[in-house]
Amino acid sequence: MWKPKHWQDSANALLGVWLLLSPWVSRFSGDITATVNSVVVGVALLAAALGAMLMPRAWEEWTEAVLGLWLIVAPWVLGYSGLANALYASVVIGIVVLALALWTLATDREYSAWLHERKAHYKDSGTAAATRCAAAVPAFVPSV
Repeated sequence: MWKPKHWQDSANALLGVWLLLSPWVSRFSGDITATVNSVVVGVALLAAALGAMLMPRAWEEWTEAVLGLWLIVAPWVLGYSGLANALYASVVIGIVVLALALWTLATDREYSAWLHERKAHYKDSGTAAATRCAAAVPAFVPSV
């Protein structure tokens, strides 16, 4: 049986479906801006999550993170922060989507190899940098 690489992508796919349906379930479909935003971002989130489940790549997780971030700020940017149902749906789903995407990016060794390599590089670079500085100092110090 097929199993996705990250359970977080399945959760984000479900959140995409919920976001897609939220204007009617949460009863804010009368506001066109909030409805269009929820539907468009819901479809994009569902597509990114399905892509991440079928062919896992880091860019799909970054896409989900950006969508989550957008959902958090969208009510104020698009001007529907006065609609409580739309505000809560957007911000809460955005926080969860962003957290799940960042969690996947941070915990997958393949996606976060650059981070782990960078930490190892900095850990070893202190001694190497001190050695290089000590070797370079006599070249710049004038003889007395």
